[in-house]
Amino acid sequence: MSLQQGWVALLAGRLAISHPELSVVNASVSGETTGGALLRLPKLLADTKPEIVLVELGGNDGLRGYPIPLFRDNLAQLVTLSQASGARVIVVQMEIPPNYGTRYSGAFHDSYSLIAKQTDSLLAPFLLEGVAIHDGLMQADGIHPSIAAQAMLLENILPTLLAALNEL
Repeated sequence: MSLQQGWVALLAGRLAISHPELSVVNASVSGETTGGALLRLPKLLADTKPEIVLVELGGNDGLRGYPIPLFRDNLAQLVTLSQASGARVIVVQMEIPPNYGTRYSGAFHDSYSLIAKQTDSLLAPFLLEGVAIHDGLMQADGIHPSIAAQAMLLENILPTLLAALNEL
Protein backbone atom coordinates (compact mmCIF):
# COMPACT_ATOMS: atom_id res chain seq x y z
CA MET A 1 0.00 0.00 0.00
CA SER A 2 1.35 3.42 -0.85
CA LEU A 3 1.46 6.27 1.65
CA GLN A 4 -1.14 8.09 -0.45
CA GLN A 5 -3.63 5.30 0.28
CA GLY A 6 -3.20 5.37 4.06
CA TRP A 7 -5.28 6.99 6.76
CA VAL A 8 -2.77 9.82 7.25
CA ALA A 9 -3.17 10.87 3.61
CA LEU A 10 -6.94 10.68 4.05
CA LEU A 11 -6.58 12.88 7.13
CA ALA A 12 -4.52 15.40 5.17
CA GLY A 13 -7.24 15.54 2.52
CA ARG A 14 -9.98 16.00 5.12
CA LEU A 15 -8.08 18.74 6.97
CA ALA A 16 -7.25 20.53 3.71
CA ILE A 17 -10.96 21.25 3.44
CA SER A 18 -11.82 22.05 7.07
CA HIS A 19 -8.48 23.50 8.24
CA PRO A 20 -6.56 24.63 5.14
CA GLU A 21 -4.01 26.46 7.28
CA LEU A 22 -2.75 23.14 8.67
CA SER A 23 -0.40 20.66 7.10
CA VAL A 24 -0.02 17.00 7.99
CA VAL A 25 3.40 15.40 8.23
CA ASN A 26 3.56 11.63 8.08
CA ALA A 27 6.73 10.72 9.98
CA SER A 28 5.90 7.04 10.26
CA VAL A 29 8.41 4.36 9.36
CA SER A 30 7.26 0.81 8.73
CA GLY A 31 8.48 -1.52 11.45
CA GLU A 32 9.45 1.35 13.77
CA THR A 33 9.77 0.87 17.51
CA THR A 34 9.51 3.51 20.20
CA GLY A 35 13.30 3.36 20.57
CA GLY A 36 13.83 4.07 16.87
CA ALA A 37 11.31 6.90 16.96
CA LEU A 38 13.12 8.46 19.91
CA LEU A 39 16.26 8.72 17.79
CA ARG A 40 14.40 10.49 14.98
CA LEU A 41 12.03 12.68 16.99
CA PRO A 42 14.25 15.64 17.99
CA LYS A 43 15.11 16.46 14.38
CA LEU A 44 11.50 15.97 13.26
CA LEU A 45 10.26 18.35 15.95
CA ALA A 46 12.89 20.95 15.06
CA ASP A 47 12.17 20.68 11.33
CA THR A 48 8.36 20.65 11.45
CA LYS A 49 7.44 22.57 14.64
CA PRO A 50 4.12 20.72 15.02
CA GLU A 51 1.13 21.99 16.95
CA ILE A 52 -0.19 18.45 17.44
CA VAL A 53 1.74 15.19 17.55
CA LEU A 54 0.07 11.81 17.29
CA VAL A 55 2.16 9.12 18.96
CA GLU A 56 0.92 5.97 17.29
CA LEU A 57 3.68 3.53 18.16
CA GLY A 58 4.35 0.47 20.23
CA GLY A 59 2.90 -2.40 18.24
CA ASN A 60 6.35 -3.45 17.07
CA ASP A 61 7.71 -3.12 20.61
CA GLY A 62 5.00 -5.46 21.82
CA LEU A 63 5.44 -7.95 19.01
CA ARG A 64 9.14 -8.11 19.87
CA GLY A 65 8.41 -8.59 23.55
CA TYR A 66 10.19 -5.43 24.71
CA PRO A 67 10.20 -5.12 28.48
CA ILE A 68 7.19 -3.07 29.58
CA PRO A 69 9.25 -0.62 31.72
CA LEU A 70 11.48 0.18 28.71
CA PHE A 71 8.47 0.53 26.44
CA ARG A 72 6.71 2.86 28.89
CA ASP A 73 9.84 4.95 29.37
CA ASN A 74 10.25 5.35 25.59
CA LEU A 75 6.58 6.22 25.15
CA ALA A 76 6.77 8.81 27.94
CA GLN A 77 9.91 10.34 26.41
CA LEU A 78 8.24 10.61 23.01
CA VAL A 79 5.36 12.49 24.61
CA THR A 80 7.45 14.77 26.81
CA LEU A 81 9.84 15.69 23.99
CA SER A 82 6.85 16.58 21.82
CA GLN A 83 5.28 18.62 24.61
CA ALA A 84 8.56 20.41 25.27
CA SER A 85 8.51 21.53 21.63
CA GLY A 86 5.11 23.13 22.27
CA ALA A 87 2.92 20.43 20.72
CA ARG A 88 -0.32 19.01 22.09
CA VAL A 89 0.07 15.23 22.13
CA ILE A 90 -2.38 12.49 21.33
CA VAL A 91 -1.35 9.02 22.46
CA VAL A 92 -2.98 6.44 20.21
CA GLN A 93 -3.91 3.17 21.90
CA MET A 94 -2.39 0.08 20.33
CA GLU A 95 -3.05 -3.56 21.10
CA ILE A 96 -1.06 -6.72 20.53
CA PRO A 97 -2.10 -10.32 20.02
CA PRO A 98 -2.05 -12.37 23.23
CA ASN A 99 1.07 -14.31 22.17
CA TYR A 100 3.00 -13.26 25.28
CA GLY A 101 0.17 -14.04 27.68
CA THR A 102 -2.44 -11.93 29.40
CA ARG A 103 0.01 -10.44 31.90
CA TYR A 104 2.21 -8.92 29.20
CA SER A 105 -0.70 -8.00 26.89
CA GLY A 106 -2.56 -6.36 29.77
CA ALA A 107 0.47 -4.36 30.88
CA PHE A 108 1.07 -3.33 27.28
CA HIS A 109 -2.54 -2.18 26.91
CA ASP A 110 -2.47 -0.26 30.20
CA SER A 111 0.71 1.59 29.20
CA TYR A 112 -1.12 3.96 26.89
CA SER A 113 -3.66 5.26 29.37
CA LEU A 114 -0.99 5.41 32.07
CA ILE A 115 1.37 7.54 29.95
CA ALA A 116 -1.47 9.73 28.67
CA LYS A 117 -2.58 10.40 32.24
CA GLN A 118 0.96 10.99 33.56
CA THR A 119 1.72 13.46 30.76
CA ASP A 120 -1.69 15.14 30.50
CA SER A 121 -2.01 13.97 26.91
CA LEU A 122 -5.13 13.04 25.04
CA LEU A 123 -5.75 9.32 24.62
CA ALA A 124 -7.20 8.15 21.33
CA PRO A 125 -8.98 4.81 21.11
CA PHE A 126 -7.40 1.71 19.60
CA LEU A 127 -6.62 2.64 16.02
CA LEU A 128 -7.75 -0.73 14.65
CA GLU A 129 -11.04 -0.80 16.60
CA GLY A 130 -13.62 -2.57 14.43
CA VAL A 131 -10.93 -3.49 11.93
CA ALA A 132 -8.52 -5.94 13.55
CA ILE A 133 -11.06 -8.74 13.91
CA HIS A 134 -12.20 -8.68 10.27
CA ASP A 135 -10.06 -10.67 7.85
CA GLY A 136 -11.25 -8.61 4.88
CA LEU A 137 -9.94 -5.43 6.48
CA MET A 138 -6.52 -6.84 7.34
CA GLN A 139 -3.60 -7.70 5.12
CA ALA A 140 -2.53 -11.33 4.76
CA ASP A 141 -0.15 -10.99 7.74
CA GLY A 142 -3.16 -10.45 10.04
CA ILE A 143 -1.39 -7.50 11.69
CA HIS A 144 -1.60 -4.61 9.25
CA PRO A 145 -4.84 -3.06 7.99
CA SER A 146 -5.71 -3.20 4.30
CA ILE A 147 -6.44 -0.30 1.99
CA ALA A 148 -10.15 -0.97 2.55
CA ALA A 149 -9.72 -0.26 6.28
CA GLN A 150 -7.97 3.10 6.00
CA ALA A 151 -11.12 5.25 6.10
CA MET A 152 -12.21 3.39 9.25
CA LEU A 153 -8.86 4.09 10.90
CA LEU A 154 -9.31 7.77 10.15
CA GLU A 155 -12.78 7.73 11.67
CA ASN A 156 -11.37 6.04 14.79
CA ILE A 157 -8.80 8.80 15.35
CA LEU A 158 -10.70 11.82 14.06
CA PRO A 159 -12.80 12.68 17.15
CA THR A 160 -9.71 12.88 19.37
CA LEU A 161 -7.82 14.90 16.78
CA LEU A 162 -10.69 17.34 16.37
CA ALA A 163 -10.81 17.76 20.16
CA ALA A 164 -7.08 18.62 20.11
CA LEU A 165 -7.62 21.11 17.29
CA ASN A 166 -10.35 22.80 19.32
CA GLU A 167 -7.84 23.30 22.14
CA LEU A 168 -5.44 25.26 19.91
